[in-house]
Amino acid sequence: MTARARQYRAEVLRREQLGSHLVRLVLSAPTGEEAFTSTGVPDEWVALVVPDQFQSRYYTVRSWDGVELVLDVALHDVGLVAEWVRRDCVGDVVTISEPKGSFTLPPEARWLTLVGDLTALPAMARILESTALPTRVLAEAPEPLPGYLPPGGAEVTWLQQPGDGRSDLAPAVEHLAWPEGQGYFWMAGESAQMRAVRKHLMRERRLPSTAYDVMGYWRGVATRQPRAVDPGPVWRAGKAAGHTDEQIWADYDAAREAQQ
Repeated sequence: MTARARQYRAEVLRREQLGSHLVRLVLSAPTGEEAFTSTGVPDEWVALVVPDQFQSRYYTVRSWDGVELVLDVALHDVGLVAEWVRRDCVGDVVTISEPKGSFTLPPEARWLTLVGDLTALPAMARILESTALPTRVLAEAPEPLPGYLPPGGAEVTWLQQPGDGRSDLAPAVEHLAWPEGQGYFWMAGESAQMRAVRKHLMRERRLPSTAYDVMGYWRGVATRQPRAVDPGPVWRAGKAAGHTDEQIWADYDAAREAQQ
């Protein structure tokens, strides 16, 4: 049985608008039964639960200095966190999980390629801070954010996102010129694009699984299913009635079944 991830509470200290579609949340040091500890893996993420919700969404830890935890949130037109973060959320208390990461740079790698959309920018920024390898970056965003990625020798190309809830990174990867020698390919973004890229890396490039990491962070508008039941009111009603989280989940599942 998998152990449940440790949970922490943190207060939103500051909210900073980094771009029209990117917001930075600076949180207080997370508190819980055990100390919050970074994995040290540069693409580490935490599950975030915002007030009046009980479903979580995952966000990369942009930085953690032992005092403040920084999360950069990409804004879609709709979403549990997007709706909350657009307003003045300073002072709100959120729940986060212990961090987990997956970036594993092979010791024999001589180059690094990073590809991602706006949701992947925080991870790509941290990865760039952690390596001295020659690195290429393909970043898809609604608008270029040249000051966001750390300065250095990386070759950065900004691609225009085709629209909210959409991505077109797979064709860009398929047309990449591949460097000589052994390297590492890291990519994150819209799930359908990631599936196409995995197939390309396995079937066309014939790369071993240790040479790449490709993760779906979100689902595009074509694959999203509308929520038949808004979890927010179920959560608030359950808390007002003194229900446990397990009881609230059961109420939510029952409400969804009633809509089918």
